Amino acid sequence: MSQKALMILPMIGMVLLTVIVSVRLIQLRYRAVFQDGVNPAYFKLNKGAKLPDYLVKVTQHYENLFETPLLFYVGVLLVLVLNQVDTLYIILAWAFLFSRIAHAYIHTGNNKIRLRRNSFLLSYLVIIILWIRIAVDLVMT
Repeated sequence: MSQKALMILPMIGMVLLTVIVSVRLIQLRYRAVFQDGVNPAYFKLNKGAKLPDYLVKVTQHYENLFETPLLFYVGVLLVLVLNQVDTLYIILAWAFLFSRIAHAYIHTGNNKIRLRRNSFLLSYLVIIILWIRIAVDLVMT
């Protein structure tokens, strides 16, 4: 498998993670409406009701997937466009994916704050290292 493919696969993994969380979110919205009595009109503007905790945490996590991961997508694409793919970049990309999978599992599951914080901080550290490395590579070339 090429190094470019090994760099792209974690992005595909992040897209799949986002799809999985979005499908789970839809399931839980139906559950909230049909089992817990949430008025379906709530979802027009996302206001006017108190949502069950199980739905709040998955909703929050879904929103998280469009925050920090954006820095990952842009960074990986930049590395690919600049033709800078190497072993360290590949390791960082996979580390980000695995830390975000762990974060998703924790946040949408037992939601233990310490574990969730640590998985988030790890993913954030990976992003910082990725972007520092991109900046260094740009200056050095």
